[in-house]
Amino acid sequence: MSTREPVYYGDYLQLDKILDAHELQSKKYGKEAHDENLFIIIHQTYELWFKQILIEIDSVRDLFDTDYVPNNVLNTAVSRFKRVGEILKVLINQMTVIETMTPLDFMEFRDFLLPASGFQSVQFRLFETALGLKFEFRSDVEKGFFDSRLNATDKEKLKKAEQRKSLFELVEAWLERMPFSNFGNFNFWEEYKNAVESMLDNDENIIKNNPTLNDLQRKYELKNLEATKNSFAHLFDSKKHQSLVEKREIRLSQKATLAALFIHIYRDEPILNLPFQLLDSIVEIDELITTWRYRHAIMAQRILGTKIGTGGSSGHDYLKKTTESCRVFVDFFNLPTFLIPKAEVPELPAELRKELGFHFDKK
Repeated sequence: MSTREPVYYGDYLQLDKILDAHELQSKKYGKEAHDENLFIIIHQTYELWFKQILIEIDSVRDLFDTDYVPNNVLNTAVSRFKRVGEILKVLINQMTVIETMTPLDFMEFRDFLLPASGFQSVQFRLFETALGLKFEFRSDVEKGFFDSRLNATDKEKLKKAEQRKSLFELVEAWLERMPFSNFGNFNFWEEYKNAVESMLDNDENIIKNNPTLNDLQRKYELKNLEATKNSFAHLFDSKKHQSLVEKREIRLSQKATLAALFIHIYRDEPILNLPFQLLDSIVEIDELITTWRYRHAIMAQRILGTKIGTGGSSGHDYLKKTTESCRVFVDFFNLPTFLIPKAEVPELPAELRKELGFHFDKK
């Protein structure tokens, strides 16, 4: 029987290293600035959470990086995505702590930090890349800041990360393998297309015959309806869809989009519930990251005003723009565009419903 050495709390957590890892730049060059210690702890905490997020996201990528993803893996992925979501909520709420530091408090030590900035957080860059925000999908401004402030070692880390399949790519491939096109003699997409056309024709009749609208209002609503019709068009036309992908107006392939939509429409079917939860948890992660970016931008404006950031960016203005330009899973957010009323949803054949349900259910 092996004997285990006793573990001491402080040794296990290596608290000597963590609690001593605060070298104040203000103290090095003169008078110690009281809030610099808070500033360091806040950012160290962020980096620790970024590490855990990467562990969770990378573990799911390992699970999905295969030609076949077993159903029992989905529950593990959903659980880990939900954990990432809870961590992101902590990161958002942590903004309130740093906001206890006033602009004058920050100015006591800000100039000692140049040119260090959040641009040099390689873990955050790795997180973005792991999700699917690779270099090619960044705006021209973001490309300029992507790795220009990093040292050679961190640049190499990002270079390797760019070569690995992202979560977006792996989930897209998983969706593309879904057999949601034809089921024997039942063509769901033909039935769905008919239901969509009926819904849109009904909407057009309502607009044209609505006595409360004047000519200008009616023209405006009909124009919006036409835009809605166009958004549905690429669902049923692979060439139109691919054209939008090439223009970077959308990113998710047509086949993956159709599969994701089918999952959303029939999410109450037992076999599709976990896939729906998976897609929903991915959307939540994207939403929380966007929320964090926005809170970061507002916090920067509150403390810096319109000053240039320590990393050379336009500060608040740059950060605010990234809330939209750096989103990865926008196509998943847009899926509700293609949902139709439950009463209009095509009825699945009994045999297919049996395949999507629990076989031991007698009813």
